[in-house]
Amino acid sequence: MKILIAEDDAVSRFVLATKLQSLNHEVMTADDGRQGWEKYLAEVPDVVITDWMMPQIDGLELTRMIRADARPVYAYVIILTALGGKGSYLEGMSAGADDFITKPFDFQALNARLHVAERILALQTEVSQLRSLTAICPECGRVRNGEGVIDKTTSA
Repeated sequence: MKILIAEDDAVSRFVLATKLQSLNHEVMTADDGRQGWEKYLAEVPDVVITDWMMPQIDGLELTRMIRADARPVYAYVIILTALGGKGSYLEGMSAGADDFITKPFDFQALNARLHVAERILALQTEVSQLRSLTAICPECGRVRNGEGVIDKTTSA
């Protein structure tokens, strides 16, 4: 998978990038949320792992910006933070994160979460492909194809 890491701590960023590369992921890094946003726009990663507390644009704001982006491709977002507790978790999830990991992170747990991300992204791709093949109007229930509209009650 193509993974973007937005982390202002150089050591954490390096360790995380090195471990992810050892698992054959394509890894891009950003020093802060602003650079993370720029790389997200340019590279379209599958997964974004962002620190919560960063200068300029923090991880929550970066997550909100990603969710507000009108691209048809879904990016799975994991917030990595030293902040713990139910309140922080809920705030991160409300911002649009798909997952939340507290520091210091357990690499095996992160790897398991990345497997979940792969499954979800694969399902998202499958749904998008199916939608492009046949579109059903939610209001009238008719099936639209390249030749026009066919009523669902019409037999072939």
